Amino acid sequence: MISILQEPLVQRMLIVALVVGASAPVVGTYLVQRRMALLGDGIGHVALAGVAAGWLAGSAADLAQRDALAVPGAVLFAVLGAVIIERMRANGTASADVVMAILFYGGIALGVLLIGIAGGSNANLLGYLFGSISTVTWMDVWATLAMAAIILVLGIGLRSALFAVTHDQEFAYSTGLPVQALNMVVAVLAAVTITVSMRVVGVLLVSALMIVPVAIAQLLTGSFARVMTVAMAIGTVLCLTGISITLQHDLQPGALIVVLGVAAYIVVAVGAALVRRQRRRRPIAETTR
Repeated sequence: MISILQEPLVQRMLIVALVVGASAPVVGTYLVQRRMALLGDGIGHVALAGVAAGWLAGSAADLAQRDALAVPGAVLFAVLGAVIIERMRANGTASADVVMAILFYGGIALGVLLIGIAGGSNANLLGYLFGSISTVTWMDVWATLAMAAIILVLGIGLRSALFAVTHDQEFAYSTGLPVQALNMVVAVLAAVTITVSMRVVGVLLVSALMIVPVAIAQLLTGSFARVMTVAMAIGTVLCLTGISITLQHDLQPGALIVVLGVAAYIVVAVGAALVRRQRRRRPIAETTR
């Protein structure tokens, strides 16, 4: 195992998994609080269109150039999609679920169309749909670290203000907080998080990496700050565990990470239900003595 850890590819995979596992649940905590858990799916599919646009902008003869333009394209499209969703939601143009559904279908359809025009194959498409962490370069690692730093600095540094906005906007308005600007920060952070996580679990599963650790953390604690902290720890463990298993077995890392997360949620949910049932029975038993 020690010899495997000395491989540069394995080091890159573990670094990216660690960073993504810790940063994705930060934004996921705000999305769950706002009851917009599926926002990641909508933005993720728009990001796929950005990947395809990057491929289309690159040279057909230079695959490395196409891959280099894929991430900036994904960031640009994801941020634009997040801004559109937030503006339409804030203005009451359409309900949030309708806007996300339109972006969900429109994004993936445009992505598939543009990748086909750019000459990409189904293998290229699958890599972005389900993740391709085994192909990350050191440039990808540095880009991931930079974007994750933005997520952690803003997501944790502005936690009090962002919590106030996501929990009760009327109260936030009354305290003089810049509600619209903070809402836009959450939307943009979600877009950046999706772009960061895309290489690990892919756009189809990226929302799970943001939401599942938060869902597990909510079963374990009730405080907003503690939920975020616990979710970060859970996300990190899930990603590192998934990558470690795939180093020993030929499994798809992104899918395995999500399956591990769902399995962990089921175990914790069943355990929490048993604990609650036991607590309800205890007072009854004491009164019958």
